[in-house]
Amino acid sequence: MYRKLLSVGGFTLLSRITGFARDILMAWTLGHGFLSDAFIVAFLFPNYFRAVFGEGTLNPAFLPRYAALHAKGETAEAAAFANQIFSWQMAAQIVLLVVALAAMPLIVNFLAPGWTADQLAMTAELARISFPYLILTLVAVQLSAMLNAIQKFWAAAAWSNFLNVSIIGCLLAADHFPNAAYAAVLGVLGAGLLQLVFMLWAAGQGGIGLKIVMPRWTPQVKEFFVAFGLVTFGAASVVVAPLVDTWLASYLAQGSRTALYYADRINQLPLGVLGIALGTVLLPEMSALLAKGRKSDSDAAQNRSAVMVLLLTLPFAAVFIAIPGTIMRAFFAWGAYSRDAADLSAVALAAYGVGLPAMAMVRIVSSTFYARHDTATPARATVTAIVCNILLKVALVWSAGLGLAGLALGTSLGAWINVALLTWYGHSRDLLAIEKAFVRAMPPVLLAAAVTGGGAWFGAAFGTQMMPGRYADLFGLFGALLCGGTGFFAVVALFRGRLPLGRLSR
Repeated sequence: MYRKLLSVGGFTLLSRITGFARDILMAWTLGHGFLSDAFIVAFLFPNYFRAVFGEGTLNPAFLPRYAALHAKGETAEAAAFANQIFSWQMAAQIVLLVVALAAMPLIVNFLAPGWTADQLAMTAELARISFPYLILTLVAVQLSAMLNAIQKFWAAAAWSNFLNVSIIGCLLAADHFPNAAYAAVLGVLGAGLLQLVFMLWAAGQGGIGLKIVMPRWTPQVKEFFVAFGLVTFGAASVVVAPLVDTWLASYLAQGSRTALYYADRINQLPLGVLGIALGTVLLPEMSALLAKGRKSDSDAAQNRSAVMVLLLTLPFAAVFIAIPGTIMRAFFAWGAYSRDAADLSAVALAAYGVGLPAMAMVRIVSSTFYARHDTATPARATVTAIVCNILLKVALVWSAGLGLAGLALGTSLGAWINVALLTWYGHSRDLLAIEKAFVRAMPPVLLAAAVTGGGAWFGAAFGTQMMPGRYADLFGLFGALLCGGTGFFAVVALFRGRLPLGRLSR
């Protein structure tokens, strides 16, 4: 499991590094205002729909069934099932693309009613350019799921890098476009083509492929779409929350949506590298173990993953709460992105930090149900959590007057509600086993988070005092990394026997 995790985590880390480079360049060139808000909302359109029709729904509904067929040696049946699902998906995506391109101005106007006519027109035009990215990634998404199901993880983790590289390349050539927003959005479209070619090659190397066939309503397809519908319902509710963010942010100061975006990008670094990587490896492993009747091994794998998620995300959460301003200014307060804009993002980052561990744990706990082909329970929990999420955001932004921080805090509290519901459902049905090893590991995990957060705060304060001026925040961030990182590794080394670190525990 750890070798697979290193493969997924390594390529995901590379993706987050290239993503950081992309975001820093975006902040430098697009700034904090008209163009940045327009591009970010246009960029989110294909990402929203990808959350509904992509990995977030295809993996839970498709991957366990495909993996189970492979685990039983029924490779021909698995291939036929994959082709049927792909053909149905492709037909639906073509219809969606046509409708979205035609209705884009109305959609944008609905989502950002507080914007000016010029902002709405620019956003709609950019969204029409970026939206075909969704259908270009359809093949890559399903091939990724198939490769993960047969325990080949590297390509599925690597292909997202092409999006960052493509946008960076176009932004560097922004002088050849009408403006930097056009350059960035054409980078999104080009990335879809690069990702498609790469995944077709990787699938060929893995001995799998997809082809369009006449869609048929078989019992397996029916079972998939029942599960897919439930997961899509849950995923659609997840998409509603950031759309509410956009709607509410359109009534706040110009650039608020941009500030929220950059805070979320920092938050996504540990979430993507650690939480999503562990969830990606865990689901096919639990599915295969349960198909073979090895429930105790499945429970042990899930408990190890839960400990690792908390060990690796709680310290980041502590740091985001302790020094958000230092982080945001060090990374983004350059070029057209001002220090005031970075400080606005910092408030949102601290609020996101409250929910970071929960956002990562959702994948771990929901695997309890997805591995058993139960998509209804996670959908029920997700919908309930999102309703709470939206109500909290409205109350925190307008009633409590927290503004941008209220949007991020509502997201964090909604994630904790989701984890709590999933844990309760799983425990009440005797599906989720909380083992002694998990309980034993919690004290050092919490201590590591507290020491890391305290060390980061001290290191940031010391670094900024040592080198005041333009580069104070860079030295503060370096000091935070040095002190916080030293504290974290000291605690892990001291208590390694109580943590699931494989050979390092000994």
